[in-house]
Amino acid sequence: MTSGDLRQKFLDFYKARGHTIVPSSSLLPDDPSVLLTTAGMQQFKPYFVGKADPHKDFGSLNTVSIQKSFRTSDIDEVGDESHLTFFEMMGNFSFGGYFKEGAITYAHEFLQELGLAIQYVTIFEGDGKVSKDEESRRIWESLGVSDIREAGREDNFWGPTGNEGPCGPTTEIYINDTEVWNIVFNEYYRKPDRTLEKLETPGVDTGMGLERLAMVKKETKTIFETDLFMPLLGFLSNELGIETKRIIMDHLRGSVFLIVDGVQPSNKDRGYILRRVLRRAISHIASKERIISTPLRHEMPKELNERVASVIKLITDAVIKEYGDWYKELLGKNELVDTIVHHEIGKSLDLLKSSSELRRVIEFYKSSEDRTVPGPVAFHLFSTFGITIDYVRDEAKRNNLTINEKGFEAERKKHQEISRAGQERKFGGHGLILDTGELKAANEEELKIVTRLHTATHLLQAALRKVLGDTIHQDGSDITAERLRFDFIFDRKLTPEELSHVEQVVNEAIEKNLDMSFVEMPYEEAVSTGALYFKKQKYPGRVKVYSAVDSGTGEVFSRELCGGPHVSHAKELGHFKITKEESVGAGARRIRAIVEKGHDISPVGA
Repeated sequence: MTSGDLRQKFLDFYKARGHTIVPSSSLLPDDPSVLLTTAGMQQFKPYFVGKADPHKDFGSLNTVSIQKSFRTSDIDEVGDESHLTFFEMMGNFSFGGYFKEGAITYAHEFLQELGLAIQYVTIFEGDGKVSKDEESRRIWESLGVSDIREAGREDNFWGPTGNEGPCGPTTEIYINDTEVWNIVFNEYYRKPDRTLEKLETPGVDTGMGLERLAMVKKETKTIFETDLFMPLLGFLSNELGIETKRIIMDHLRGSVFLIVDGVQPSNKDRGYILRRVLRRAISHIASKERIISTPLRHEMPKELNERVASVIKLITDAVIKEYGDWYKELLGKNELVDTIVHHEIGKSLDLLKSSSELRRVIEFYKSSEDRTVPGPVAFHLFSTFGITIDYVRDEAKRNNLTINEKGFEAERKKHQEISRAGQERKFGGHGLILDTGELKAANEEELKIVTRLHTATHLLQAALRKVLGDTIHQDGSDITAERLRFDFIFDRKLTPEELSHVEQVVNEAIEKNLDMSFVEMPYEEAVSTGALYFKKQKYPGRVKVYSAVDSGTGEVFSRELCGGPHVSHAKELGHFKITKEESVGAGARRIRAIVEKGHDISPVGA
């Protein structure tokens, strides 16, 4: 049974039991509290807390998915037998359809179908806030499982993926001393102050890593001996060592998925994560050439870039081939991946070439008594020479040194506080005057700009529907004083002609100086008018409906449920220009745009 067979069998099993199959969401989540999608439940978070209707969206209270996921907490542990950054999370979910008995019984039945024997399970032992999970114990015993162990909050109570969210006790399943399945019973909502309140409708959230399931099913010693990694392993020389090969495979596999989902290397947020794993893989491949394990040469071999690039391309092409049948968004993205990787190879090897200062530091502290690089020294390498903590850490490890990580973090925070103080002086000590999550403005001038851009998103969505068809609908948006970002459901890249046509339609609407106004009405009545609305959002009983109307003909150009603010007349927007169109995952696209030369505005709504 291949890993592809395991994926399909899992989906078929739950589909036969009334679950709707939901495709993996992007690694770039809608949830602003997290940088990347780290679990299968993230795309379902609104359904657990009653902000979205599963019946309306899925036709069922129960769903099943295989979610591509990326976690950064264990990057430094990658290289051992089990840790990964990118992984596939198999999960079944229920939003009031069933609870503990259904979830446990299904899991037990699925593992039996695979011919896997449960070694033991764990349940929550209880504490002062939440009682012991005796119900799960009773269910497991009724299924013939006798080895039931208790664990505390750290192991058997699942917290939310951000600062707040659904959470609850868990029961975990172990096979051959490997935890393969975590079943979470979302009974509570954790508020920002970390207090718990009971959810009106408890739900089920389960997660089973495909990599671990493949390992126990195929009875391999590690996840890296399964068919998920063996095709990649063959491209790497044994001279690299097994730990280095695991790091390279994991980091490049994850990089491909990040790039295809729209992440580009940068020095902050998701871009920094991509840059970090890419450069770490590059440095480990370059280490075969003894670039950083001996004093650096003044002249790099000219062909080094090409040698490193050729190894990386073999692996990234193999990732696209091996995973493309399942994650269709990967297909045809070889050139995109190559371009971004080549750029980082050049930067990464330039950094290695210029890092003789790092060598001097390493040589000096090799003779120190505790063989530790002080935190301020590591931060000086970063702030002055651009040598990241990952490079310092890897080079220190090669030379049997350690880094004072707490000291590095303390220096970094001190630097951030100095920078923040400078920013506060620059902006007069003021924070954001508008932050709705979608709209952000730091002052009155920025408020005028985001108001124009917010109105432009309404015209953009209407124009997309006029050019591409009425199946287009919003999948998210984000607006700052620099640009608007609009995500929408569509299954292919727009042609240059289509993008030009969309721009033209928006600018024609602006030239007609459409009136922008709103009326308040009950939510159901608003929907019945045909007004567009964001399906992932839960609306109050009474809503505002904004319309862009040609005052001469009475023709409605756009109509949407929205809270505002907006301009009163379209000419206040200025000229609309699309700056970028890209993929953000399977079946979803993103447009970035700006407005130029806007006039003084008269805002409508708040």
